[in-house]
This record gives sequence, C-alpha cells and structure tokens, in this order.
Amino acid sequence: GKGFAIGSAVLTALALLSAFQKGVSTSAAELKVDIIANPKVMPGLLIGGVLPFVFSGFTMLAVGRSAGAIIEECRRQFRLGIMEGLVKPDYAACVDIATRASLREMVAPGIMAVAAPAIVGMTMGPECLAGVLTGSIVSGATLAIMMANAGGAWDNCKKYIEAGAHGGKGSECHK
Repeated sequence: GKGFAIGSAVLTALALLSAFQKGVSTSAAELKVDIIANPKVMPGLLIGGVLPFVFSGFTMLAVGRSAGAIIEECRRQFRLGIMEGLVKPDYAACVDIATRASLREMVAPGIMAVAAPAIVGMTMGPECLAGVLTGSIVSGATLAIMMANAGGAWDNCKKYIEAGAHGGKGSECHK
C-alpha cells in the first residue's frame, strides 16, 4: 500500500515536471536544465532538496502538538471519573480537537508547499524552479520511503516488546 502510493506520487510528480518543462519551452526559448553548466539550476536543486524535510518537520511538530491536546482532554475526562463509571467518555471532544488541530496546524506547511515554488519561480526564473521541483521530487521520494520503513520498524518493535521481550508491557522499554 504505502510503496505503491509513494511510487505513484513520484511518477505523477515527474509527469507534472515534464509538463512544466514543455509549457515553459513553448512559451519562450527551449528550457534546458543542465545541472552542471547552468548556475540557476543548482540553487533550485538545493532549495528543493530541503523543502520536503522542512515540510515534514512542520507536520511532525503539528502532530505532536495535536496529540498533546488530545492527551490533556483524555486526562481531564479521567479526572471526571470515567474509570469509576461516574461519567461516560466524551469521544466527540477528542474528535473535535483532532479536527480543529489538523486544520489549524496544516496552514503553515500548506502555505509553504504552495508559496515556495511560486516565489522561486517569480524571483529566480524557470530554470531555478525546475531545480526546485526536481530536488523536491528526489529528496521527497527518498524521505517518503525512509519514513514509511521507519514507521514499520517502530511498529514492529512495539509489538515485539508487547509480546514479552525486554520486560513486556509496562517496562522501561515500553514507555
């Protein structure tokens, strides 16, 4: 599932990059992206190579803040007496926190993803923008594969410990 999604996203991005190159080439002179000889392309590659990491950092921080808010809501509900049966859990409150947080927290990464290529294209030209797009595709694909594998490894480790290894559930390793 994840590998197929990553692969199809990369192929789609490559198709869009090709369409961009053809669109720019027909409106002006032929867009030639020679990475070594063109001093406008390399800065774009470096900018584009960094963007997926910045975007990922923003989203990971957003998830952490959102999870913290949900934990606080759960603790509040436990203090009201959920475990003793005094009150019923308010699931809607947690869903509301997650929904509001996802909308609020993804504004900055969304703006960055849209504004960065537009700003580079308008200020540094189509060659640099081609570099940004290419760098983003290359580093984004690599980052996506790494994060998918790392997530699977974390999940497998959790299951391994919960099965009894290294003290099992509740141990120092399980925290």
